[in-house]
Amino acid sequence: MTTILCWDIDGTLLTTARAGIFALEDAAKELIGKAVDFSQLPTAGMSDRLIAANIFKQAGIDPDQEKIDQLLELYASYLPRSLPRRQGKVLEGVREILEQLKSRSDVLSILLTGNISKGAQAKLSYYGLDEYFTHGAFADFNEERRAIAQQAVDLAKDIVGEVNLDRLFVIGDTPHDIDCCAAIQGKAIAVATGAYSLVELEQHNPWWAIASLPTPEIFLDKVGL
Repeated sequence: MTTILCWDIDGTLLTTARAGIFALEDAAKELIGKAVDFSQLPTAGMSDRLIAANIFKQAGIDPDQEKIDQLLELYASYLPRSLPRRQGKVLEGVREILEQLKSRSDVLSILLTGNISKGAQAKLSYYGLDEYFTHGAFADFNEERRAIAQQAVDLAKDIVGEVNLDRLFVIGDTPHDIDCCAAIQGKAIAVATGAYSLVELEQHNPWWAIASLPTPEIFLDKVGL
């Protein structure tokens, strides 16, 4: 039976040091014509579509889908220029674990992220993680993380056939990741490498809560590989 590992991006695989926020800020300024106060907008664990909708609401504009699509297209064009300006990095343990997993035929690693696909690709490409992922569930059409999580399950079924929920894991850094994992009856691995502390994540009862990703040996042993 194939083990399905669904990976969040920001705060889990890497940090862009807010390059994405700066790209969104530039895109919003161009489209709306005024600056957006991101200090008043929660973003951790939220989808790009939901963040975009909230940007319009803060500006007093009805966030219809056409406007959201326009903003996210602009954002995707700004992001590749924004990434080199910030001191982001691949997070601890990530590359080592992915390297161990990539040659295993009994493991499918896919993305489960609130990023739109163009944004996800830009980030993974810039930080050299794109070689580890060929499939993913993104926020191109859904703003709710639970709906994106179901996309990931459907995608896994298309690739490997039957999905054993006991072998389905979601790795993320926010309560939103834990919640969307519960919605698909998977096992949540919560890593405190983003905006939430280990104590805060533990309050949401993930299957495993850790300060950061461990060595590949410890990780693989924990998930039964």
